[in-house]
Parts: sequence; C-alpha cells; structure tokens
Amino acid sequence: SVILGSAAPSLESYQNVQTGKYKLVQLTERFGEGQLPKIQLIDKKAEKTLNKYQGIFSPTLTRAIQETIQMRKQVILFQNRRGYAPLLMCQTCGWIPQCKYCDVSMTYHKQSDMMQCHYCGSRQSPVKICPDCGGNRIQAKSFGTEKVEEEIRQTFPHARVERFDWDVLKHKNKYQEIIRQFEKRQIDILVGTQMLVKGLDFEHVNLVGVLNADNLLSYPDFRVNERTFQMLAQVGGRAGRTNDQGRVLIQVYRTDHPVIQSVLRNDYAGFVQKELEERKAFLYPPFTRLLKITLKHHNELLVQNAAQTLCENLRKQSNLLVYGPGEPGIARVRNKYLREIMVKMQKDSQESNQLKSFIRQEISLLGTQRTFANVLVICDMDPY
Repeated sequence: SVILGSAAPSLESYQNVQTGKYKLVQLTERFGEGQLPKIQLIDKKAEKTLNKYQGIFSPTLTRAIQETIQMRKQVILFQNRRGYAPLLMCQTCGWIPQCKYCDVSMTYHKQSDMMQCHYCGSRQSPVKICPDCGGNRIQAKSFGTEKVEEEIRQTFPHARVERFDWDVLKHKNKYQEIIRQFEKRQIDILVGTQMLVKGLDFEHVNLVGVLNADNLLSYPDFRVNERTFQMLAQVGGRAGRTNDQGRVLIQVYRTDHPVIQSVLRNDYAGFVQKELEERKAFLYPPFTRLLKITLKHHNELLVQNAAQTLCENLRKQSNLLVYGPGEPGIARVRNKYLREIMVKMQKDSQESNQLKSFIRQEISLLGTQRTFANVLVICDMDPY
C-alpha cells in the first residue's frame, strides 16, 4: 500500500477519492490534542488609510510580533520572493532594468549590491542613471525576503533574526545550522520563502505572519487558487504545534477573495468542491488530460512559425482541443524564445493513448522539416 499525506491534498487526489480510486482517512484533530491556529486577516488598504503606515509591517502585525517576543515565543514571517526588491524603476519615466537574456526584470540583491535574473542567473551592477531619460531617481519597488529581514531588524533591534531562503541556504551546511538554531530558540524571528512551508515542526512558534497574500493569487495559471490555499494552509500550520494556540496573521488587500475566505474558515472541503465545479465547467484537470507543448528557439519568427504549423496539424484530430500558439508569461529565457500550445483530451485511457501517439507523430514530422529541425519541443502532460 502507498499512503499519501497532506494538509491540503491536490484536486486530483481529492477527485480520486470521490471516484473510489483512493480511500480517504481524515485526521480531524491535531496530534496531542493541539489546537488549530487562530487565523486573522489584516486589511492592508484599511490599515494604510487609518494608520498611514508605509512600511512592510502593518501596526497590527507589528504589535503581534512584539507580544510574541515578550512571551519568549518565536515568529515566522513568510514572503515568497527572495532578494531585496523584485524590480528597480526610474521615478521619472518608468524605465525598469531588464535581463539581457530573458524577458524579466532584474531582482536587486542588496547584500551583494547586484541585480540578478532568477531565471538564467545573469548578474549586473545596479543602475544609477536611467539610460532612457538620464534621470537619477532609481527606486526599489515591492520587497523580497532580504528587505523584510532588514526592516524587521530595524523595528526590533534586540530580536535575533535570520533569513531562510535560497540565497542563504545555498551555502554549505547553512540549512542544518539555521534549523538547529531555531529549534534551540537561538533565533526569535525567521524570515523565509516557501522553503519554510513543508516538513518543519517547531515547538515554540506562536505567530506566523504572511506579508503579502495578494502576490500568491496573481499568477496566470488555472491552479493558482489551489496553490494559494495549499501554501497558506501549510505555512499557517507552522504556528501553535503544541498545546498553545498559535496565531496566523495574513496581510492582504482582497480580504473578500473566495480563496482567502476559505483559508480563514479552514474550509478545505468547501474550497475543493467549488474549485472542482469550475474545473469541470471549463474542462480542466482532473476532468481532462492537459498537455503543455513548449517550443524553443533563438529565432522568434522561426519558433512562432513552427508552433503555428504544429497547431494546425494537431487540429486535424477532432478529439483534441488545441489552444494557441501563444506567448507564455515569460516569452524568452536564456535567449531562447518560447511559444506554448495547450492541448486538452478526454481521460479515457485507450483513446488517450491513441491521441498521445498521434501527437508524438506530428512532433516527429515537424522535426523532419529542415526549417524547423533545430526547434526544441518539450511536452509536459498534466503540468503541476
């Protein structure tokens, strides 16, 4: 037998339970009769209007951190972006430094005083003068874990603060060192990304602060609601792991968003039911098979033509729903242009195998054409 365990299972797993493929065993209470954490939403718009604060931490969250430290308990602050600032911007003309090789903005890392692309790894010195207008008003926009760490040290100068993200953990033995220090209560506040979310059990964590829940909901992907619910449920689960009831404070602008409300009520079943209804209405997994075909090449026109040709050939099969070709959210990575084709097919295994065979054949035929021979084609079935 295989046992799958999760606080917020995927919709595919839940649907397998509904159809009888899986058996469901629910744990309705925490180990040792521990209490579930109390979840509270912090309306960022209302707090900024009322208190006129400009920093990362709302007054409500700042007070909660202060109270937790005074109780000699620990705090986890979650921000799912590393670096100091996701982008720099000219305040005169709006120019933003972009990666030379990818269609993304450069992330500023203050510790190294470098701008870095998180896709290809290229680095360059921060820009002081705008190349478009010649102005010198270049400012950091938004915030990552590095800036959170800086501000929390300024706000609580006597607190022991550490950061838990890839930039820190890439150094040898740093992961085990920080975990050991946190377990021994040698760290008061731990700032981190989603690396903090899963598989960690800290006895003395009493407060978890989610600094920007709106960011989690902004990705253009049909699984964004599912991923946001899973992320918030799992990061919130780090609080109050023993007898003390922990607290989870979520800073968010869209307090009425259905996903946020489901997290607030701890209503996984209700969230999944609504999400499954929408997936079924629009023919998304787990009710269909979804194939993402990505084409890559250094020549943008060539990859567009190849994608268009493949699309037209795939549409000859009436049992396939073919969408595209289109540009993904990031249309160039490592100096290769990308085009995507999305293909939906029924879940019937025999028909599905025949359709997959047809798709493989069409991709092979595309590669035999001299013009498109060097176009890289990548298939991802049911991408997650």
